[in-house]
Amino acid sequence: MCSKEEQPETIEAASAIPRQPVQEQPGLQHELKPQPLVHHLPTETDSTLHPYKAAGKLEGKIALITGGDSGIGRSVATLFSLEGCKGIGIVHLEKEYEDAQETKRRIESQSQTKVVLISKDVGFEKNAIDIVNAVVQEFGRIDILVNNSSEQHIASDIEKITAQQLERTFRTNIFGMFYLAKHAVKHMNKGSNIINTTSVTAYNGSRHLVDYASTKGAIVAFTRSLALNLVSRGIRVNAVAPGPIWTPLITASFPEDKMETFGKKVPMGRAGHPSEVAPCYVFLASNDSSYMTGQVLHPNGGSIING
Repeated sequence: MCSKEEQPETIEAASAIPRQPVQEQPGLQHELKPQPLVHHLPTETDSTLHPYKAAGKLEGKIALITGGDSGIGRSVATLFSLEGCKGIGIVHLEKEYEDAQETKRRIESQSQTKVVLISKDVGFEKNAIDIVNAVVQEFGRIDILVNNSSEQHIASDIEKITAQQLERTFRTNIFGMFYLAKHAVKHMNKGSNIINTTSVTAYNGSRHLVDYASTKGAIVAFTRSLALNLVSRGIRVNAVAPGPIWTPLITASFPEDKMETFGKKVPMGRAGHPSEVAPCYVFLASNDSSYMTGQVLHPNGGSIING
């Protein structure tokens, strides 16, 4: 379970983000201060933090989660395990091994869920095939695919976005989703779910993240189109569009002086935590969302989204 250091008393204390060193992509969670909340949620009355309450919504399910080593992915994997998943495949990059091991340790120490770690770059089709095969070989099927891997690079001017950066961002953020969905669906039955991570930037745009925001817009269109493509097979496809959430991607993207103000511009006045986003994935992966496909949920601190 979380250490006392990771359990401040209130959400405001958890969201008091100080300056800290800028990390290299993709960022490592164990180096963040404060640590992002994994499975604690604030109460409505006084913002005090309490553990997530599970209800067996995913009993016996098999999930594949990319970027599951840290941030939103770690929280999703943790909540899935608390909700009764039988097995979870977690995809991570080699440099994220320590974070991935910590996610596995947390899950297997608090649940009966078996975790398989898969170190692969999702941006290449061969790797996607290997990832899907590894999960199917271990668990026999895939019930839930969470496409969550993402990267972003700050650029003040479009002229500074190189062809290499553009391709790299699209490979991680959208090519990987397409490849994994393509090869996972043959192992998914009626009632299975695909959940994609997009972003508020798909709707609001971002002057400093032109290529990243473009991929996130593509994910919205991909989600809507794939939902129509798979609805006759009984496979639902939805997405989540987080706002400013405290994850390793932030320290790997923004300069030190931006940390203290990160998330302060949304109506709620603070950055969100992975634990405040992950319940959206539980909802979309469970029967609670049985009449939803091709939709996007918006845990973003109060920013109004239309369209």
